[in-house]
Amino acid sequence: MTTAQSAARRSGSSSTGGGGGGGLFIIGAAEGSETNPRGEDARKERKDLYVQHPSMATQSTASCTGSALLQPISDIINLPLDQVNFVACQLFALLMAVWFRLYLHPSKTSPFVRHVVATLLGFYLALFCFGWYSLHFLVQSGLSYSVIVFAGLERMHKPMMVITQKITSLAFEIHDGLTKREGQLTPGQKYLAIRRIPSLLEYLSYNCNFMGILAGPTCAYNDYMAFIEGTCYEPRHQENANGKENGKLKQSEPSPKDDVISKLCTCAISLAIYLSLCKLIPVERAIDEDFINNTPFHLQVVYLYLAMLALRPKYYFVWTLADAINNAAGFGFNGYNKNGSPRWDLISNLRILDIEFATSFKLFLDNWNIQTSLWLKRVCYERCPVNATAATFLLSAMWHGVYPGYYLTFLSGIGMTMAARAVRHNVRPYFQVSDTYKRIYDVITWAWTQVAISYTVVPFVLLAVGPSLKFYRSWYFCLHLLCLLVVLALPVRSRRRDAKGRQESPEKDGGATNNCSPKDKTT
Repeated sequence: MTTAQSAARRSGSSSTGGGGGGGLFIIGAAEGSETNPRGEDARKERKDLYVQHPSMATQSTASCTGSALLQPISDIINLPLDQVNFVACQLFALLMAVWFRLYLHPSKTSPFVRHVVATLLGFYLALFCFGWYSLHFLVQSGLSYSVIVFAGLERMHKPMMVITQKITSLAFEIHDGLTKREGQLTPGQKYLAIRRIPSLLEYLSYNCNFMGILAGPTCAYNDYMAFIEGTCYEPRHQENANGKENGKLKQSEPSPKDDVISKLCTCAISLAIYLSLCKLIPVERAIDEDFINNTPFHLQVVYLYLAMLALRPKYYFVWTLADAINNAAGFGFNGYNKNGSPRWDLISNLRILDIEFATSFKLFLDNWNIQTSLWLKRVCYERCPVNATAATFLLSAMWHGVYPGYYLTFLSGIGMTMAARAVRHNVRPYFQVSDTYKRIYDVITWAWTQVAISYTVVPFVLLAVGPSLKFYRSWYFCLHLLCLLVVLALPVRSRRRDAKGRQESPEKDGGATNNCSPKDKTT
């Protein structure tokens, strides 16, 4: 679990979690109320289930281990102090990112100075947000670096699976770079492979830099080092899998200003939508007895979709703000598009339109929490010898935390993914005969995908086993049963066999250097 997620767990509101720190800035429901059978108490309980508690900010103060400097603001806006500290630190990091790019540019200072400043600022933000809890992160990093330095190269990646994405990724990248031959690596692994052990300063800078210590996103070590050293604009970091440059090569260094402004506008819109809708259509209402008994099933389906639609903007806010901070510092350049415009999506964590209009379970996952999907692919899916899909979902559940709802969601996701794959392989070809049929197929699969995603992630939001099973019982486990029938009835082509074929033909691999290419994600 990331440092940002642990802060969210300590807040006084109900938390939904999320990869890469996505569980922050959550306005939740009161927890721990007892069940009353009827009358005023029952109505009061149902109201408290999905209406924000008026004293949430005050109740969270005792559990906050970070700075209390912003407590007056927390009291005024009635938000937990943890969340106020997080947003304030991210805005401060945004300003520091602009300063970092302008005054500590690689052409003006050495990589050593950039490493030191990025690390010290990161430590300060962690201390402000989490207080003595930040020592846990430092101890993790220190112990992990000790393993890297003193353990044998063949074994260094194995104990890393219990800690964070960056440490795990770094371990595998060192393992690939120092113990494997070129022919044993995929094109993507060759690009990411690290050929020497990082110094302690480089390691701390990579893990604890101020741009990503609170909310990520994770990134490849080689990409981060290219940013620090000022080589991220060279052709090596602008080539696609075929070795061709992504669009026109510019002589001058591109500016991220337009992209940063655009992403900040997206943050503002997402935050406004979330704050406006989160209390109007809470997910928790889907398990309210009156709602279940008195609402037609088709309206329950529509409500669930709208509730999840209102919930997603908080993740859009957190991840887009984190992306904007990195871009403002000059990190995230990903070559040029066909028109010669610079792309700043190297470490972007989501594509909002592709999420909202996804026509398959896989497309939704490919565009949601992108860097975590890439991490899961690189450390698990590509390396797991047996049932890689199930192993990847289980690893994702373990990484998110210990709440039972996570495991219910990701176990359900295994069946949903397999069923969607079977339908795509067996049914989709019949709809490719004309444009009209294609559009009909897209509309049907869009509606199915949105309902399936909403149904699957309810336990992720509710967290506990009881409420999650209550919801599934109210739906008679219908999508679970449907997916089981589809998987049993329709044959599925092996994805691993296809992947081996792509490895044998590197020129067809679309994920060698473009970290944000949809082709690079398999989960």
